[in-house]
Amino acid sequence: MKICIYGAGNIGCYLGGRLVAIGCDVQFIVRPRIRQQLQQYGLTVSDYLGYQQTIAANQLQLSDDPQVAAQADIIFVCVKSAATAHVAHDLKTVLRNKPLIISFQNGLRNTEILKQILPNQTILAGMVTFNVAALGKGRFHQGTEGELYIKQNDALHELMNVFKTAGLELKLEPDMQAVQWAKLILNLNNAVNALSQLPLKQQLSIRAYRQCLAMVQMEALRLLKIAHIQPAQLTALPAQIVPVVLRLPDFIFNVVSKKMLAIDPLARSSMADDLMAGRTTEIDWINGEVVRLAEQLNLEAPINAKLIQLVKQAETSPQAWSAQALKQQLEIV
Repeated sequence: MKICIYGAGNIGCYLGGRLVAIGCDVQFIVRPRIRQQLQQYGLTVSDYLGYQQTIAANQLQLSDDPQVAAQADIIFVCVKSAATAHVAHDLKTVLRNKPLIISFQNGLRNTEILKQILPNQTILAGMVTFNVAALGKGRFHQGTEGELYIKQNDALHELMNVFKTAGLELKLEPDMQAVQWAKLILNLNNAVNALSQLPLKQQLSIRAYRQCLAMVQMEALRLLKIAHIQPAQLTALPAQIVPVVLRLPDFIFNVVSKKMLAIDPLARSSMADDLMAGRTTEIDWINGEVVRLAEQLNLEAPINAKLIQLVKQAETSPQAWSAQALKQQLEIV
């Protein structure tokens, strides 16, 4: 089984690295910046439970040529959402057979975009529910617990066994919209975390930041209820209960939410990585989806809209927001 990772960033490098570590045939289509790093240091994948494996540079199949996807049996699309259409057009040019294409991307619409451009291919929605941080020198680290989800399909049984051998749990899900919205609700913290410029665990230990996240999530959950969309339960607590817990005073929160704080100190959001590196973020495909849902319902989502504004400002003029200052900005909208 030949696997192609199209977009070897945090998620792509981590999943691909775990699979190469057990002997899978994996081809990485990677940007020059990451390719140079992997050629110099190799690829190290690690997790919060103590797993660590380094794959030497000469064991990695690295390319920037979409043509290598033509020989794949399975393609994981792991690019940022803004690049989905571009990747789809690349694949349309090079694919002559019909590989299984799985979108392991944030947001809600990537699979739809891929299907529109590649109507004759089998394309499945996937979701990675855990955090992966790029720690530099070719190391990609899973900092939280979580599973992989893919739209249920009979062709996935071999892939399930491969992931099981690699130590990653893959769940087949009939209702991926519920999973995607549940992950998006969790990802609403990405903007708060990015603006705080703190590691996730430290940010979530500060009540005012948690109150910011609670406001953002409550706005999204209210809209989902109106739209009759029920997010899946990806964590120990149902999505509707999480904002209540987030608002608790620190000493109570620390007692009742030990599982929520079971985050590796190294973990941070991918949006924080993007801001630190001066890259455009995925804010339009995360908080922007909440704003779009509100528009579809002829309503507004002012808190999420405000966060979009602040993150876009930070893309050109980085600024660390204190918890109180950010909370005040969100309370006045």
